[in-house]
Amino acid sequence: MRAVIFDWGGTLTPWYPVDYVAAWRSYADHLHPEDAAQAARVAQAIVAAEERHWTVARDHHKAFTLAQVLDAAGAPHHDDGMAAYRTFWDPSTYTDPDVAPTVSALREKGLRLGVLSSTPWPREWHEEVLRRDGVLHMFDALVWSSDLMYTKPHAEAFLAAMRAVGVDDPADCVYVGDRLYDDISGAKSVGMRAVLVPHSDIPEYQRVPVDVEPDAVIQRLTDLPDVVERWRN
Repeated sequence: MRAVIFDWGGTLTPWYPVDYVAAWRSYADHLHPEDAAQAARVAQAIVAAEERHWTVARDHHKAFTLAQVLDAAGAPHHDDGMAAYRTFWDPSTYTDPDVAPTVSALREKGLRLGVLSSTPWPREWHEEVLRRDGVLHMFDALVWSSDLMYTKPHAEAFLAAMRAVGVDDPADCVYVGDRLYDDISGAKSVGMRAVLVPHSDIPEYQRVPVDVEPDAVIQRLTDLPDVVERWRN
C-alpha cells in the first residue's frame, strides 16, 4: 500500500445540506439588484442548468465547470455575484477536524496522499479552502474534475489521481469517499481498495443504485490509519 486518495465534499468536509436555489440567488441578486423577481428567475434557471450537468455527469461521467453552468443558463459571469456565491457555501467547506491527525498518521507511515473530487468549482477555490484550514500542505497531489474531461466514477478520473500521487499500480492505492456509486464502485473498478464514510445525504438526482461492497466502512476518518495498516501487513 503506497497511497491514500480522498474525496473532498462529505469526506474531508462533514456533510452539510445546502439550499441550491438560495446559493444561486445570492449570485443572481448581484445581476439584478433592483429586480427581485428577475433575480429569482435567473437563480432557478442556473439551478436547473446545474442539475442537468450533474445528471450528465451521473449518466456519462462528463466533467463540467461553473462557467459552463452559467452559459447553459444564459447568465453572465459577475465577479461580485461569484464572491457572494462562494460566501454562501462557506459553512459547508470547513475541513473535518479529524483530517489533520488522520493525514499526519498516514504520512508517518510513508504513504502518498491525494484528493480526487468531482466538482465544477475551480482548483483555486478548493486550494484556498484547504489552505485556510491549514491542511493544504499535507497532500502530495490534488485533482479536481473541473480540470479533467471526466468525473468519478470514470476510470480516467481515478487514474489521473493515481498518476498525480506518483503511483502506477491501483492495487497500491486506497480511495476514501462517501458515495457508493461515484467513490466505491469507481475505485474498485480500477483495482483500488475502497473505504466508505457513510454520513452523506446524497441528492436524489445524483443517486445511482449500485451493487458494490466497500472494503471497509469507517465512522470517523481517524479510524482509517488502523484500517490501512491491517492491509499493509
